[in-house]
Amino acid sequence: MSELSIDLVWTRKTPTLEVGKYSNAHNVSFSGDQRVTADAAPDWGGSPHATNPEEALAAALSSCHMMTFVALAAKAQWPITEFTDHAVAYLGKNTSGMMAISRIDLHPKVQFDDGFEIDGTTVKKMHERAHRYCFV
Repeated sequence: MSELSIDLVWTRKTPTLEVGKYSNAHNVSFSGDQRVTADAAPDWGGSPHATNPEEALAAALSSCHMMTFVALAAKAQWPITEFTDHAVAYLGKNTSGMMAISRIDLHPKVQFDDGFEIDGTTVKKMHERAHRYCFV
């Protein structure tokens, strides 16, 4: 089994910890030298300039889908030149009435070498396979 980890550091910036009077801003380090400033989502008082857990989850799913799709396409010998996505995470209430990510929509677009032609139905089926095989 692989072990993958991050390091997270949050430091209180106020004299005391009081409800509604502290910052959720923190740093997350990936792979030792990749550092991201994170915070709550803007709707929950966080900075719009920092990433938030909901965006990070959408990014993880989008990234996993892309890597899986590209791996499957390489096996099928599809000459992909570019893969882009616009992932959107939606917050809503779950069946227990708690706030949760209710869904994440991916909007991938794939470009191929000039002259390569494939129908949209086949590309859609490959996206469905990538969805099934993605680890996230």
